Order: sequence, then C-alpha cells, then structure tokens
Amino acid sequence: MQELRERVLVSLLACGAAIGTCFVFSKDLVVFLEAPVADAGVRFLQLSPGEFFFTTLKTAGYSGLLIAAPTVVYEIAAYLVPGLTKSERQFLAPVVAGSSILFYLGLLFSYEILTPAALNFFVDYANGAVESLWSIDQYFEFVCILMLSTGLSFQVPVIQVMLGQLGLVTSGAMLSQWRWVVVGATIAAAVLTPSTDPFTQALLAIPLVGLYMGGALAVKAIEGRKQSIA
Repeated sequence: MQELRERVLVSLLACGAAIGTCFVFSKDLVVFLEAPVADAGVRFLQLSPGEFFFTTLKTAGYSGLLIAAPTVVYEIAAYLVPGLTKSERQFLAPVVAGSSILFYLGLLFSYEILTPAALNFFVDYANGAVESLWSIDQYFEFVCILMLSTGLSFQVPVIQVMLGQLGLVTSGAMLSQWRWVVVGATIAAAVLTPSTDPFTQALLAIPLVGLYMGGALAVKAIEGRKQSIA
C-alpha cells in the first residue's frame, strides 16, 4: 500500500504541476486552439462576466492532464509490472507505448484536419446570413470534446491487440466482419463529431476503418509469431 500511495502522489503532483504550468501559458493555449478558424473571420466573445477566466481554467486543466498522462500511465505500469509474468511484462510495454502514441496521433489528427473541417463547415454555412460571433466557452467545449473523442477512438487497435493476445478474438474473425466495421465506424463518427455534415463524419470514419484493419493485421502477425514459436 505504501508504494501505491507514493505512485498516486507522484501522479497527482505531475498533474498539478502540468496544470499549473499550462495555466501560466493559458492565453497562449487559447490562441493556439483558436487557430483552426483564425483566418475564417470568426470573432470570439465572452457572454458573461468571468467566462474567459473559467475557459482558461478549463483549457489549462485539459492540457495539463494530457501532458501529465504519460507520467500517470508510467506509474500505473510500474506498479503492476512486478506482479506480472515475463510474457505479460513483454506484452504490457508495447501496449502502453502504442496506446499513448495512438492517442496523441488522434489529437494531432483532430487539431490539424478534423476540427478545421468541422468549424469551417459552420462558418461557410453561416456566410452571407449571419456574422460568426462565437461564445469562447462553447467553442472550447466543442474543440475539446472533438479532440478527446478522436484521441479515444484511435485506441481501437490497442483493444484489438489485447483481445487477440488474450485469445478472445482471432484476426480471421476481425477481418470477416469488415462490413459491420464500416457501418459501425460511420455511426461512431456521426456520434463523436459535433458537426452534422457528412464530409466531417467521413474524415473520422475512414481513419477508424483503417485503424481497425491495421489492428486486425497486427493480431494476425501476433498469431503467426505464436505459431512459429510453438
């Protein structure tokens, strides 16, 4: 229990330090997250006293947790590793690393491609009818939810590899269900993307299908390795 408390304390300190640092640079983070529509003529307003202040708190909180996430994952893994077998330890390291890489790739994909596409759709749709004056708080909720949901959806291959490693699902079963995967990815994209235009939903659905197929192929490679060892 002493080790667990120490690792929880280190995780909390890492999160606190990251959030505090992000709050110091919160205005720079706000400008960074406004960049997807910076050239689209959108103006941001605070519609109530303190709205921008609380928005910077949210921004610092989200950003700090994302920055501290590798430390938290490391502390969890370090606590679990001594109780695992050698094969389980060998399996855990690439899963943790792959999960982190895919999550940050999801955030990057959302920031660079998905979020600008969704926001520019709304700007173009309103063009000529209304001026785009957006609440700063609602804008950041939109952006953060979209980025977070995209990062989480990029965890699909990790889940597949874990299921395959445990022997619960085979690569053949995964590949045979590709039609349902396409339907599921389309539905997931419609739910995860706050915008309702088909173009933005397709931008998320296509990578999800690709990630699923990549995960199935990774499971197939693991199966082949197990057979060669046996």
